[in-house]
Formats: sequence, C-alpha cells, structure tokens
Amino acid sequence: MKNLISYSIAILLAAFGLLTLFLSASVIFDLFGIRAKEGNYVLFIVWANFISSIIYLVASYGFLKNKNWTSTILGISALILINAFICFIIYIYTDGVHETKTIGAMIFRIVVTIIFVAFAYFTINKKTN
Repeated sequence: MKNLISYSIAILLAAFGLLTLFLSASVIFDLFGIRAKEGNYVLFIVWANFISSIIYLVASYGFLKNKNWTSTILGISALILINAFICFIIYIYTDGVHETKTIGAMIFRIVVTIIFVAFAYFTINKKTN
C-alpha cells in the first residue's frame, strides 16, 4: 500500500513538475506565444518556478526510489518559492508591474510544495527511521 502511495505521489509530482516546466520555460524562452498571453509576468518568479519544476522532477524520482533526500530537496524548493514570494511582495509594494493572479498562484504553489514535503517526510523518512 505504501508503494502505491509513493507511486501516486511521484506521478502527481512529475505531472506538476512537467506542467510547471512547460509553462515557465515557455515564458522564459518565449515559446508558443505564451509570453504575450501571460501579460505582466515577473521574471524572477518565473525563474523560481522553473528551478522548482526541475526539483519536482528529481523529487518524483526520489519518491519512486524511496530516497531520504526527497523531502530535503522539496524543502529547498519550498524555500526558493517562499523567498521569491517575499521578494515579489516587496516588488509589489515598490509599485512593480505585475498580474494579481500571480499572488494566488504563488500561494498555491508554495502550499502544494509544502504538502509534497510532508508526504516525502512521512512516507519515506519516517519509514526508514
């Protein structure tokens, strides 16, 4: 049953990582005209999401192989996103141009990442200790 949970989480995390990778890379590299559709994107937020997407893909492998480092790298991703969000709030208060949907999207991404950290910790780290 625990393997089924780990595999399910790995698949969800990989799907989330691939979607994030596609969207952030499309904005960074101006693929498929997505940059124009995004409006007033904030580049450092897009880069934080891009880096996190790569971490999500590596962490999905960690879930499949029950690696203890999975919760650690997901925690690093959460810290990257939290730091980017703090900088984003400062950017907003200094009258930076942005899309208001970015606030909700970042909160969602941070919460989802923290949930994945908890899953990694309780399904992998607690199991091996």
